[in-house]
Amino acid sequence: MVTVALGLAASVSWGLADFIGGAKSRALDLLAVLLVSQTVALVVLVVAAAGRAQGPPGVEPLLYAAGAGAAGVAGLAALYRGLAVGAMAVVAPIAALGAGIPVVVGVAGGDRPGAVQVTGILLALAGVALAAREEAPAGGGARLAVGAGLAAGAALGIGLFLVGMDAAGDEDVLWALTAARLTSVALLAVAVLATRPNVAATGPHLRAIGAIGVLDLGANALFTLASTEGLVSVAAVCSSLYPVVTIVLAASLLKERVRPAQAGGIALVMLGVVGIAAG
Repeated sequence: MVTVALGLAASVSWGLADFIGGAKSRALDLLAVLLVSQTVALVVLVVAAAGRAQGPPGVEPLLYAAGAGAAGVAGLAALYRGLAVGAMAVVAPIAALGAGIPVVVGVAGGDRPGAVQVTGILLALAGVALAAREEAPAGGGARLAVGAGLAAGAALGIGLFLVGMDAAGDEDVLWALTAARLTSVALLAVAVLATRPNVAATGPHLRAIGAIGVLDLGANALFTLASTEGLVSVAAVCSSLYPVVTIVLAASLLKERVRPAQAGGIALVMLGVVGIAAG
């Protein structure tokens, strides 16, 4: 019961972070939102690491963490941009397919996925085919839904982040997260210096943007606790439901609506993601 509660809490935290990130990226510069939220998360991690007074692990785990951080921030950039320009109900579930990337990497390395995972992958792919198509204006037939391509890019980046963190976190999860965030903040700082977005405009929104980083970190911590309290499979399934939170918030607060075929596709994607996580 504790594992289920912690896993669902992780879903709520991730779903809230994605919704706020997408919503703020509609009004503010994407790089500014990412830099501020990631910096807040980094400060929290540095304070936690310093308070524990335990030195960092070897070079190899930190390199994996740095790679994970680079992939993760690219995935988040694609996700927030997709959520900003497209329907959140379509973008969020497709991006959640990042959970399948570690499965693909495992298969390439010789792993054999179970029947549940294979079924989940097939359901998810069928769901994406439905969810990612929308009617073109003026009866022009079907077209790729706005933001669906960005969602696919987000899934790849987030999936590679999971692969990298799996390798980096074997020795110390906290240091792995810190190294990943340090990398993402450094890359974002370079991008901000190169493009000069209006970072000052985030001032009135600082609490909400800072909450994105805190919620994301909180979800990571809740999932870690859930996986240690009980079965990892149960924790993974419960925490994989976070797109539902984003979809509900988008429907209730932003009044988003999707076509029935897309709604069916979204349901299939969510079933597929749960199947992938359960395997």
